[in-house]
Parts: sequence; C-alpha cells; structure tokens
Amino acid sequence: MLEDDVLHLAQITIEQLTSKRLTLATAESCTGGLIAGALTAIPGSSNVIHGGFVTYSNRAKSEMLGIDPDLIEEYGAVSKQVACAMAKGAQKETRTSLAIAVTGIAGPSGGSADKPVGLVHFACSDGKKSSHIVRKFGDIGREEIREETVRVALTLVLACVDQRALP
Repeated sequence: MLEDDVLHLAQITIEQLTSKRLTLATAESCTGGLIAGALTAIPGSSNVIHGGFVTYSNRAKSEMLGIDPDLIEEYGAVSKQVACAMAKGAQKETRTSLAIAVTGIAGPSGGSADKPVGLVHFACSDGKKSSHIVRKFGDIGREEIREETVRVALTLVLACVDQRALP
C-alpha cells in the first residue's frame, strides 16, 4: 500500500497535468506498475493518464517500447540510455504529452559492484527531449526502493510539467 505522501504527490501531479492540459504515460520496470497505480488512485486521473507499460523483461522493453536490443546489451537494462529510450518509446507509442520511465534494481538480489541494489534510472520525455536523473537508494529493502522510486518519478514528472510551461 502506498504511503499518504505518495498519494498526495500523485494528486498534485494529476492536478498539474489537468491544469496544463497534458497527458502522461508510464513505462515501468522495477516498480511493476506502482507509478500508474498511484496516479490512477486519484479521481479524475482518466482525463490525463493514457496508460502504462510494465516492461519488466528486456524482451518486453524491446517488443512493447521499441528499444533496440543492442542498446540494452551495450548499456544494460539499468542505465541512462535505456531509461531515456523507455520514456521516448512510451511517449511515441501513446502519443501523450509526456512519458515517465523507471528502470532499476529493487533487490534483494540482482545487484553488482557497478549496479548495486537500490540503483534506479528515471527519464521523462516529451518526444523531443528527455530529462534523466539517477538515484542510489542503497539496499533499504525491496518495497522501500519501489516506493521511493514512485516518489522520485512523480517529482520528475512535476519538474517536466513545469518545464513545458516555460516559453
């Protein structure tokens, strides 16, 4: 169950998207649909949330979002390049104003020295440009990593909405 502050952040996100007449799609790996779940928990979200992709496997990333498997092979699924490609692919497939994407390692296994548990890449795209951030949450527990990922993703969406409001 998502914390109240996450749902409050989702409420603000829906309000901002609505007021700016923007639409959003999600492309999620490590969160498995939690971002879309938080957003669609808000009444009125159907006016601005187009839908989402849960692309947990590399194959799903390629088939559903059009990501070149060679890109995944070269940089790994948990990378800036793949996060940006996920966001661009989701935006292109849905023709929404924006798309948010996350890919990371929620644990408890799957990490390495280069890509430890708790590493998450975020990207938001409007089809022309992408914003990317990375967070290293540490090995704080699978559910905590996933919930923190939702918080950061919604915050990034709000930042992208603000950027679109600029001339």
